[in-house]
Amino acid sequence: MFLKMKRILPFLLLAVILSSCSEYQKVLKNEDVKAKYDLAEKFYDEGDFKRANRLLEQIAPKYIGKPQGERVMFFFADSYFQTKDYNMAGYQFERFLKSYPKSDKAAEAGFLGAKSYYKLSPKYSLDQTDTDKALIKLQNFINTYSDSEYLVEANIMAKELTTKIERKEYEIAKQFHKIGEFDFTFLTPAVKAFDNFVSDNPGSVYHEDALYYKFDSATNLAFNSFDHLKNERLNKAKSAYNAFKKQFPESKYLKDANKTLEKIEKELQNYSK
Repeated sequence: MFLKMKRILPFLLLAVILSSCSEYQKVLKNEDVKAKYDLAEKFYDEGDFKRANRLLEQIAPKYIGKPQGERVMFFFADSYFQTKDYNMAGYQFERFLKSYPKSDKAAEAGFLGAKSYYKLSPKYSLDQTDTDKALIKLQNFINTYSDSEYLVEANIMAKELTTKIERKEYEIAKQFHKIGEFDFTFLTPAVKAFDNFVSDNPGSVYHEDALYYKFDSATNLAFNSFDHLKNERLNKAKSAYNAFKKQFPESKYLKDANKTLEKIEKELQNYSK
């Protein structure tokens, strides 16, 4: 009996699937808005967001201004999110909030809309325009819905995106530093880039690294300068060391920094004589 049922079960499942497909195609092609609404809700509840989205796309304009409009519009936006079409999800959630700013779903829509833009953020080495946009959306959500159940996750995402942008800026400065090892003309922009990074991102996870490499770049610049510039630049490098050590007295870079400082001090003695 069990073996017989085991053989029959796949055919039953296939029949159900075919029936569902047939019903979907039939409703999709007819003009019965209520039938489309009911089937879209059924698909949505079952997690079949792709087919739900297709039906909701057809009926959403029909429900503008109607009691079910709020529900349809939220499902429509969320079906995009669930199918990972984050561009459309972000856009539709924005439309939902403009249409229903006092909705019980407003906080959730605001969060999912911001999260849609978060999902579009590329890796740090690429252009960060979408990351900047996502941060604005997340910050707006955090400011608007400060007591939301989604607040913790929103803050985590905002911190992640902030760190990504910081890394982008840090890596640009680091690239100047690296090229400066072979082309000394890049050392001045390296020092400037690290200086700007430290000023703009005082709480960054890359703060220690930036201070150290600013010192290292300033030192290399000083030692490779013309004689009439060397004394001033050596003192600037020494100041960079002092700022670094003051903030990170137990830094992982301190041993190397101390050795470099000894060379600076020794060179400065020549000028004091």
